[in-house]
Amino acid sequence: MDGLWPVLLIALGGLLAGGAFSLWKVNKVISVLLGGCAALAVASGALRLGYL
Repeated sequence: MDGLWPVLLIALGGLLAGGAFSLWKVNKVISVLLGGCAALAVASGALRLGYL
């Protein structure tokens, strides 16, 4: 189960990045916040895998 968390965090980051991309024309503030959350999720997944 320990090896699954990083993959799930990176997948969550991808979903959040897609949401940020789709919201860019509608609301830039929420899009930037989602992009920041996506970056945090991907970074935490990469840290758990030991890449950073």
